[in-house]
Amino acid sequence: MSRTENPPGASVPVSFLTGRAHSFLATVRISLVVVGLCGATLPRALPAQQPVTRAQAVAAALSRGARVALGRADTAAARGSARAARAFPNPSLAASYTKAVPQYHAIVDLPLDLPWLRGPRIGAAESAGDAARYGFAFERAAIRFDVDTAYTRALAGAAHARLSRRNAIDADSLLKMAQLRREVGDVSELDVRLAAVNAGQLENVATDDSLAAVDALLAVQLAMGLPGEAPTVALADSLVPPVDIVPPAPAEYLPVAAATASLRSAERALTFAHRSLFAAPSLQVGLENRDPTGAERGLLPTIGLSFPIPLFNWNGGEVTQAAAARDRAQAELDLVRRESGASVARARRELAAGLARLGRDARLLASADRVAAMSLQAYGEGAIPLANVLEAQRNAREALGRYIDDLAAAYDAVAAVRLLTAAPDQP
Repeated sequence: MSRTENPPGASVPVSFLTGRAHSFLATVRISLVVVGLCGATLPRALPAQQPVTRAQAVAAALSRGARVALGRADTAAARGSARAARAFPNPSLAASYTKAVPQYHAIVDLPLDLPWLRGPRIGAAESAGDAARYGFAFERAAIRFDVDTAYTRALAGAAHARLSRRNAIDADSLLKMAQLRREVGDVSELDVRLAAVNAGQLENVATDDSLAAVDALLAVQLAMGLPGEAPTVALADSLVPPVDIVPPAPAEYLPVAAATASLRSAERALTFAHRSLFAAPSLQVGLENRDPTGAERGLLPTIGLSFPIPLFNWNGGEVTQAAAARDRAQAELDLVRRESGASVARARRELAAGLARLGRDARLLASADRVAAMSLQAYGEGAIPLANVLEAQRNAREALGRYIDDLAAAYDAVAAVRLLTAAPDQP
């Protein structure tokens, strides 16, 4: 579309349109800088919405989340099993009456918890408790990861919503500019209709992004253990470029530590099954009394040992089950060790690539912003058609959208590395 001259006697000069263009240009540049480079949060919180930081969201999920409650129950059950394994067996008392003298009999049966049986039993239970503890620590780290990524997605959704709303406002301003230039005869009806289509499309995008931002915020509330019917919290943190503060790799990753403890428990259980072929004997101590003939007077003590005889059950089934559990635990340990190493290496590669991509996005965003500003100024001066302006603004919007997405991806990569390198004593 070629530039048309301002007709004689026009009431609005082209210089006025150029001034409007410069004002609109300033608005676009400010919106890009504020929304894209300085971080974005949700709109101002309503009085009923409580501002929540990322750390507060994680703490809330760890304090009242259902997954934490399940993990605590499993850990408590493992501690109970270890306590039961360390307990000594209770004695039993048997009382009987016979016609043969002496007629009264009282016998106490005390099972002997032999060291070669007690040690493997306690070792298996304690190792199972260690596996549960490591598993619970990794579950807590997974909860932190889930809440962290949900918070990041909510920040990114809010940034997209703010950007879309700003784009819709700018598109409406561009539509008004095109209508004003049409009134003075500087552009044709095609420019106005093109600007109207662009404004309508961006308004729809703004509505969709606003709904997506609300859904992401509600996901954060659900992760915190709060109701998800309506927003009751507001995000207090900003989406700024993350600092590469990844903790060093631990001596042993939590999944590997849990699998190692499970294997150790299975090995001790197999040892216990082998040694249980001859069950523990029991010491029997008793008293006998009442001889009607008077031949024996007073209490008559008795003492003896009871030895189980493996006549019918040679404990083969228990040994087979324990051996199969040991083999399975060994296979799981090998698999977890390989997968953990590969996952950590992949997460570190993704983090390095994400940070590098984020730097490139920032440079591309600055260039796209500059091109959009120059095209808008040229359109205000009548040097280029509206289609070129819309294309430049679309590129700038896409560049800023990619920047927001890559910024969120970099946050997620940092969170993934922290998850995979979490320590057992991490709060």
